Amino acid sequence: MGTPETIVPPEETAEVAALIERARVAQAAIANYTQEQVDELIRAMVWSCAQPGVAEELAQQTLDETQLGDYNGKFAKISVKTRAALMDILPDKSVGVIEEDLERNIVKICKPVGVIGALSPSTNPEATPVIKSINAVKGRNAIVIAPHPRAKFINMTIVEKMRGALEKMGAPADLVQTMAQPSLGKTEELMKQCDFILATGGPGMVKAAYSSGTPALGVGAGNAVITVDDTADLLDTAEKIRISKTLDLAASCSADNSVIVLESVYDELLSNLIAEGGYVASPEEADKIAAVLWHDGALNTAAVVKQPQVLAEMSGFSIPEDRKFIIVPYEGVGPDHPFSGEKLSAVMAFYKVADIHEAVTLTNAIQEYQGMGHSCGIYSNSDENIITLASGTKTSRVMVNQPQAPSNSGNLWNGMRQTFSLGCGSWGGNSTNENINWKHLVNITWVSKPLAQAKTLPSDEELFGDVIGKLG
Repeated sequence: MGTPETIVPPEETAEVAALIERARVAQAAIANYTQEQVDELIRAMVWSCAQPGVAEELAQQTLDETQLGDYNGKFAKISVKTRAALMDILPDKSVGVIEEDLERNIVKICKPVGVIGALSPSTNPEATPVIKSINAVKGRNAIVIAPHPRAKFINMTIVEKMRGALEKMGAPADLVQTMAQPSLGKTEELMKQCDFILATGGPGMVKAAYSSGTPALGVGAGNAVITVDDTADLLDTAEKIRISKTLDLAASCSADNSVIVLESVYDELLSNLIAEGGYVASPEEADKIAAVLWHDGALNTAAVVKQPQVLAEMSGFSIPEDRKFIIVPYEGVGPDHPFSGEKLSAVMAFYKVADIHEAVTLTNAIQEYQGMGHSCGIYSNSDENIITLASGTKTSRVMVNQPQAPSNSGNLWNGMRQTFSLGCGSWGGNSTNENINWKHLVNITWVSKPLAQAKTLPSDEELFGDVIGKLG
């Protein structure tokens, strides 16, 4: 039996309808904006939140309200990540003719979708509204954001700053709107009434987006698996794993959940990770953590994204104050082995394998349990091993010799699109493998003119070759 549909009170339906109507009016007002006007708006939107002084306040407010992550992570997202996302899309042409394919004699014209309904999670509530909003406006759309209830105040603060910036630029503030008091019913109603859904959140909400009847882009579950082979720079690897595992206290779905190490370098890497601040949990301590971190097979939201000392204390033991993350030497995969799944915690499962082929097999097993299609990483100086892992795993992105969490969604040291919405392809139940950006939030009209010279079919001999003889 399917999940019964949420009964939405008439006043909530009306509230959402009013938001949508205001958004449509605002979107119509910028439908004919030039590229220069559009880009001015998104620059103003980012500056309103990322400017010095404001970014610090927003980072602290986010931490105070959600009690998830740490200040440095929140500040980096609102100050650096939003700037990088803006820089990434500013050069793109999103108004009028955006491409001319001379070989096929095709012209592509970009057009807005209309009103984007966007979901914003509690784990990244500081930068997600900004990045989704500038991607929407880049395509001359309006956006209505449904925040996680745990982050509704910071969401409102950020949206109000962007609305103020839009007004100062002479554009309608209602290009960006949100819900002061979010609810499941309002969110579901938004997904029904908007023109396109951009869903970032838990699996249940993403599934609801796909089931709403409205075109939607969702994300798959995260559970990044990292492989370390015998050609890796093990000191550099340990440092980057620590950076990734501790960024915003592992609030990211791209944090290193499992690290798979070739046995020939296992002990050396473990030693390096301890030097980077890792604490190796005993089997008894691991069992205590598992009892706190998972309840009835699901992550305990009261225990995730905490300092490792806090998680240990909740679990009934203590670790030194200088320890930054917890390492659980591990075997096994699946529901009976919870550390093989996503943890949203400064805790990593640590596996030993014989070679790269066993690493591929184990990666696939882990992600068949959780995280199929999302991402993998590898620390290696062997192109053969890198391609073996990338070719053999069902994954949308593979970060090579980079800290996974800050790299998956784009960073200054790689060419990935800057976003917090990561498509996971059919493996993760999504329609795209890409890092979702403004190009996914527009319609494209293809204008096709006759070719200067029509194409001709090749002869059967050229087209089918020796297939003819083999078929008889």
